[in-house]
Amino acid sequence: MADSKREIERKYEANEATRLPDLSRVAGVSTVDHLGVSELDAVYYDTEDLRLAAASLTLRRRTGGDDAGWHLKLPVATGIRDEIRAPLSDTLPPELAALIRSRVRDAPVVPVVRLRSARDVHRLTGPDGGLLAEVSVDRVRAERLHGGSARTTRTAWTEIEAELADDGDPAFLDAVERRLRKAGVRPSASPSKLARALDETGPKRKPAGGRSRPRTAGDHVLAYVRHQITAIVALDPAVRRGLPDSVHRMRVATRRLRSAFRTYRRILDRTVTGPVAEELKWLAAELGIDRDQEVLDERLRARLDGLPRTLVLGPVRGRLRIWSVARRTGSRARTVAVLDTSRYLTLLAALDALLADPPLLPAAAKPPGKALPRALRKDHRRLAHRIAHAQELPPGPERDVALHEARKAAKRARYAAEAARPALGKPARKSAKRLKALQGVLGDHQDSVVAREALRALAVQAQLSGEPSFTWGLLYGQEERSAAARERELPGVWARASRAGIRAARGS
Repeated sequence: MADSKREIERKYEANEATRLPDLSRVAGVSTVDHLGVSELDAVYYDTEDLRLAAASLTLRRRTGGDDAGWHLKLPVATGIRDEIRAPLSDTLPPELAALIRSRVRDAPVVPVVRLRSARDVHRLTGPDGGLLAEVSVDRVRAERLHGGSARTTRTAWTEIEAELADDGDPAFLDAVERRLRKAGVRPSASPSKLARALDETGPKRKPAGGRSRPRTAGDHVLAYVRHQITAIVALDPAVRRGLPDSVHRMRVATRRLRSAFRTYRRILDRTVTGPVAEELKWLAAELGIDRDQEVLDERLRARLDGLPRTLVLGPVRGRLRIWSVARRTGSRARTVAVLDTSRYLTLLAALDALLADPPLLPAAAKPPGKALPRALRKDHRRLAHRIAHAQELPPGPERDVALHEARKAAKRARYAAEAARPALGKPARKSAKRLKALQGVLGDHQDSVVAREALRALAVQAQLSGEPSFTWGLLYGQEERSAAARERELPGVWARASRAGIRAARGS
């Protein structure tokens, strides 16, 4: 069974003659315990084309020390990684294989580097005896096992590593670094041992983010498309781990990508992007099953929490909890199962192919100041038409549906403005901001529609069970008032969004 921990560490250059300074003089340190030297032997795995390393992921099987086993490290921020651990075994544990599947797909992982380290560990503790950090001097010997160059397959170096204790204050590492710098020690140029080993035993790797600056309309659209595809792939492990907001963020990335395909169809060939968009729609729908229920649960609980106790009649909270659990049972398992389907992996392959050979049309070569505003104008006209149609309808279900359609058009227009922002600057940024506010008003209205449907169903269940339905009716009335308030708010919000949208569509 795999477990995880947040790893916060910093690395520093050293050599055979390097000695640690007196770390007991670091602020907050009471004792420095020298734990001695341990021998670590780790084999790092990757695909032949080093897909994991390209994404700053590391997968290793390590023996020695007090944490022998399989370790998968996922980047969070500079110097911060989540380390997923699984017990030592001869083969890659399935739970770790699942977490790298969006990167490796069907490609086998093979041993690429072996690192043998002599780790001299010093433990820093505070006045209460609690662990603050561990600082070690690592003497590393690296051997390239796969994909090296004829230049060398072996290298060696010495480095210092400072790792913060679990739940420690990252500011403590600043104090450690000040002490090390005072002794002449400088930060390492390599983010990890594996990165250094690959750089010193193989051909020079291309630095991340080395693409040229976007110039044409096609460049800007592709940059946006690439960003959304990267997000989908990168969020896959987070969704599998059940991390907060990961499903929502992945779903948003699929929607933004579909929106870009539709909005910029004069730049990207729809005969290529159309089938991919349909598969993205399928994925978003699968991801939405759990997310939509989560949003509804939060809304109903908040409404209920806002009522005085005297107005909560009957086992209202218990019924809401049972209803919610029944609707969400198995939803997370289903979401994760979708990520293991051949259909999902085929979609990822299609996204790779789209980036490798972009289906650019002649308009893609035009300056962004001309081609992008034209796309924004079309989305703005669509949104204006749907808003006007909804406002012409009398209150009721037909108007609710029309406002929901307007919400989807507002979302598409917002995403289009976000994609154009790097090229069009402030007008696109302001338009996206105003459209986000409009989307919020229309979204809250739609959430109220969905909530009323759920409250009516809960009231019927309560009544059939002989329970009071008063509270459910009260909440239903609150949602009706909320929807009416959003409709009163709509004209002003739309007017501001419309003005900003027109300016962005003019490219000025």
